Amino acid sequence: MKRLNMYLLTAICCCTFLLPFYEQPVIGQTTQAKAMPELMSKYAEVTLTSDISHLSANEKEMLKLLFKAGKIMDDIFWKQNFGDKSGLLAGIKDENLRKFAEINYGPWDQLDGQKPFIDGYSMMPLGAQFYPQDMTKEEFESFDDPNKTSLYTLIVRNKKGKLTSKWYHEAYATQIKKAATLLEKASELAADQAFANYLKLRATALRTDDYYASDLAWMDVKDNNIDFVIGPIENYVDALNGYKASHESFILIKDRAWSKRLSHYAQFLPQLQTQLPVDEIYKKEVPGSDADLNAYDVVFYGGDCNMAGKTIAINLPNDEKVQLEKGTRKLQLKNAMKAKFDKILVPISDELIAPELRKYISFDAFFSNTMFHEVAHGMGIKNTIDGTSTVRKALREQYSALEEAKADILGLYLVTRLHEMGEYKDTELMQNYVTFMAGFFRSVRFGVSSAHGKANMMTFNFFYEEGAFTRDINGHYAINLEKMMEASKKLTGLILTSQGKGDYEGVKTWIATEGVVKPQLQADLDRITNLGVPVDIYFKMGPDVLGLK
Repeated sequence: MKRLNMYLLTAICCCTFLLPFYEQPVIGQTTQAKAMPELMSKYAEVTLTSDISHLSANEKEMLKLLFKAGKIMDDIFWKQNFGDKSGLLAGIKDENLRKFAEINYGPWDQLDGQKPFIDGYSMMPLGAQFYPQDMTKEEFESFDDPNKTSLYTLIVRNKKGKLTSKWYHEAYATQIKKAATLLEKASELAADQAFANYLKLRATALRTDDYYASDLAWMDVKDNNIDFVIGPIENYVDALNGYKASHESFILIKDRAWSKRLSHYAQFLPQLQTQLPVDEIYKKEVPGSDADLNAYDVVFYGGDCNMAGKTIAINLPNDEKVQLEKGTRKLQLKNAMKAKFDKILVPISDELIAPELRKYISFDAFFSNTMFHEVAHGMGIKNTIDGTSTVRKALREQYSALEEAKADILGLYLVTRLHEMGEYKDTELMQNYVTFMAGFFRSVRFGVSSAHGKANMMTFNFFYEEGAFTRDINGHYAINLEKMMEASKKLTGLILTSQGKGDYEGVKTWIATEGVVKPQLQADLDRITNLGVPVDIYFKMGPDVLGLK
């Protein structure tokens, strides 16, 4: 899944120790005080709602419990990303500044290289709050503890000042106990037995930091009106090592009409895996076929997924064992996706896409490109071909950017193959490719210090070298469909082989040289900003928005 973090690549490559956390701040002051309205203009407010008239009384009561559990994940993430939320916000008098800090879960602008926007703060620590602020990389590497690389441990100092691992369920014990109890109460209200089972097992997982059984159970949730994602899931925020997962939550209402449209494509995933444009050794893994594609209205984001740029689709679980055994679920967040399309992608296209191609910009193409991006996360290769490691551990902090690039380009390749097979007829292929091109300009504005931003630039710069698009004297971009199709196939192969080899140094160099915005593109992005097009969205949400009392 794709969530954003905004860490400086140069710092990742060059620092041998964590940056100091911060100096004692003068809270409420800002280095950009006069620019706060301008900073807030990066975001457009969107109300997250859905028609819940078809839900039963028990389901509505269950939603109230899920909102409370989701809010707890939000509170835990504040601790992981920044620290003392109440201390920060209480001292901020300016309303715009406080809102901007809430959106960014701290004093660092996540869409501008994590630069501090409140006086007294240094750059955000690469390891956020997952590690001691004075810990060196050498100290971590010599620290002998098998749990130190777990997704679910903090690294802290004991009374003697030595490093030790502390499980999340111990570090956040009070909050975890409350959240787990809420899930157990919610399970008693769930009419769907698969969902009830998942909620009970997820409560156990929160208490033990063993998520395998609950991940498997979540794969069996097929027919419920409500879905709920909760726990420590993505590892974007840990830019020091890429090991630590951050807490988050989504509450989702199923869109049955759109889900029916999507269910047809899940059956083709094993076949498409065999058709990947790489040697057999790089596609020998067979993803689980028990996967589903569904569309939802999202009514709550909490924690990691709610920071700065917002996720519009989910591909989970991340556990490679679960993916190989049962596959993944691909959840498309249709209402959030439509908001980004209307408020951001269309205005960008009107400025940067060649006039004769603008007719090909479509929501259905944006939806399908996003959907197959998530499908692609579950495909390819999860373990290095020498069998010594998972790809995630082999590539360490470089993994997220390359994985997002893989999902982007492999997703486009999958759409193309299904078109060629006569199985995907919702859009014209030209719509998918032109909309994909417009998507570069939307996503790279998240910043090239984010995994998604680096991924976009790797693909954009590769397409440029391959002649997949042109830019005219008016600053309008047009694609060459044939060359873009060939380039997408070629890039898919390069990424999958790099992952399979676990080529850390090669990937690190590739991202450092190609995951960058070059001057001409930056000038075009500035045009969009000057027009007042928002970079992303933030939400008005909660039980009251849904009419729950």
